[in-house]
Amino acid sequence: MKDILKNNLKRWSLAHRYYKITRFYSFLKNTAYQAFFMIVIFVLLLMAVNYFITDINLLLNNIFETYSPKIIVLSFFISESILGLIPPEIFILWSSKSDSPILFLFALASASYLGGIVSYFIGMRISLMPAVRKHIERKIKQHIINLRKWGGVFIVLGAISPIPHSIVSIGAGLINYKFKYYLLWSLFRYLRFVVYFLIILQVL
Repeated sequence: MKDILKNNLKRWSLAHRYYKITRFYSFLKNTAYQAFFMIVIFVLLLMAVNYFITDINLLLNNIFETYSPKIIVLSFFISESILGLIPPEIFILWSSKSDSPILFLFALASASYLGGIVSYFIGMRISLMPAVRKHIERKIKQHIINLRKWGGVFIVLGAISPIPHSIVSIGAGLINYKFKYYLLWSLFRYLRFVVYFLIILQVL
């Protein structure tokens, strides 16, 4: 038992030293600040639109009447599969005002998770095309560097923070990060949706 504890402490010590050398803690702190700033901006923007521009509840009701939930969830899935073109907060807001908020929140989180998997395989496909791979690697160079340094930890950050989940997923596919571990760490995507959902419920 003592040997197991000793070995675990040694591994934790080595991991701590590695993260310190690679400036992971500084990156984590900056990402946390960025996430907090994004949440504050989102909340303020939401309140400003609701009070000064239009009634958000009325706007969402119009969306419900115009588009079916299937179309909305499918649109989000497509967005999450190709670079996360539409901010997920808009869709989370929609789910919070629906007749079945928990069901649609789960559907959206699952669409985002599955969209990330599509992005992962896009990255794998790109890795087989040298010219395209070189171009994409230049575009997301820093994300790939971070993936190679921190692996699963960076995928978790991509799932819960403002770092684009789709781009991190493409990077994971490009470097052939183990798929089973990608699936595991990407589950934190669900956590982000729950947190933003709870924030929206407090604001509106």
